[in-house]
Amino acid sequence: MFGIDCGTEVTGFGVVESDDSAREPRLICLAKGVIRLAKTKTLPVRLEQVFRELTAEMVRWRPEVVAIEEVFYSVNAKSALKLGQVRGVALLAAACQGLPVAEYAPLKIKSSVVGYGLAKKEQVQFMVARLLQLSELPQSADAADALAVAICHIHTAQTLILQGAR
Repeated sequence: MFGIDCGTEVTGFGVVESDDSAREPRLICLAKGVIRLAKTKTLPVRLEQVFRELTAEMVRWRPEVVAIEEVFYSVNAKSALKLGQVRGVALLAAACQGLPVAEYAPLKIKSSVVGYGLAKKEQVQFMVARLLQLSELPQSADAADALAVAICHIHTAQTLILQGAR
């Protein structure tokens, strides 16, 4: 599962695997990272960087699905438009790899990981570290958010499977 947290300055990504072979199923963090975009570069150059680096990570990890956070509707329309462009590039990177995409609202992601839809970034980082049994908190909130998106998709998929079994 490849999670993406899009941002106009920093885009986070995370790769999480569900290990159901053990007696206690667990989540494993395979990778996490960020793509830092220079404010001095033009928007097209920054979008190309996001596309290139996300594509390289998808090729490297070969996920079955990509999960992306939906656009957060902000007061600033200009920021929302720029974020939408980064999201579009992330969606394009997944489509170019032939990967299905799942999209989740920020409230759904936080509810799935923390149990509270209005959780703060620090709470998300803490719970991501606990759920993935990491020795320390992810240093980047953007990488932690991307891992949270991946965890949300895994939890949602497991719930749908269980509901279908009834």
